[in-house]
Amino acid sequence: MNHPRVTELVRPSRLAPGARVAVVAPSGPVPEERLQAGLDLLRGWGLDPVVAPHVLDRHADFPYLAGTDADRAADLQDAWCDPSVDAVLCARGGYGAQRIVDLLDWDAMRAAGPKVLVGFSDVTALHEAFAVRLGLVTLHGPMAAGIDFLKNARAQEQLRATLLAPETVRVISSAGRALVPGRARGVLLGGCLCLLAAERGTPHARTSAAGGLLCLEDVGEETYRLDRYLTQLLRAGWLEGVRGVLLGSWEQCGPYERVRALLAERLGGLGVPVVEDFGFGHCDGALTIPFGVAAELDAEAGTVTLDEPALR
Repeated sequence: MNHPRVTELVRPSRLAPGARVAVVAPSGPVPEERLQAGLDLLRGWGLDPVVAPHVLDRHADFPYLAGTDADRAADLQDAWCDPSVDAVLCARGGYGAQRIVDLLDWDAMRAAGPKVLVGFSDVTALHEAFAVRLGLVTLHGPMAAGIDFLKNARAQEQLRATLLAPETVRVISSAGRALVPGRARGVLLGGCLCLLAAERGTPHARTSAAGGLLCLEDVGEETYRLDRYLTQLLRAGWLEGVRGVLLGSWEQCGPYERVRALLAERLGGLGVPVVEDFGFGHCDGALTIPFGVAAELDAEAGTVTLDEPALR
């Protein structure tokens, strides 16, 4: 198959002290005490966080959603289109981002200009949509009300540096180990494995990972389900032409020895460098990874070196 290659995207501007950042909840419901702790942390960085109107909502019929689809979509779109807002930070993941992607006015959001989007897990659906619809670099990183963010200084510091001083994190270092050794160049992309599989065939997702350095992680999925998602991506041809693979955390996905064997078996045949335990996703001290930036992966060193800082 001939696929369009993953290309570099437009980098939003870095944040300056006093920057206004909006916190939204595109997916699951948010505990108020964790939200307040996250807001305090952001204020401590010299930022001015504002909370979207429906962040603390809970859907009447589906309590796994933070309010109605229309309200969650409106919060995200209004924050993005507000000229006083410089960045949009997701409060948490869970489930629900896919339900709002088709409700967003992408023309209006494109007209609002480039801004910073931060999140991971279920926010994978938004990373894909922002890449395809807006052509923007986004940050796969900790979320404002995430317990892993609130309790971990490393996660906090790397996100803070990426937002405010991105030139200081041109090299992203991990304790990762090479499943398949080697170096590779490509454009970073990816996210939560189950979401990437679920996005196949939708109009708001990339049609291929060709030319990319693909970041994969997941949480709470039994090994056979991970097998299903990887097999789906392989059968769909989505992994053809990928340049390298970075594997993050696999919390509550079964014994890691079994998960590791599956990842090696399903991905080893791609003939590209693969690094495991890179330290992003659902784990303590999760690294912030800029999607849409060209970089070089050194699987044996456990490093990714960005061609340019994540933000301008």
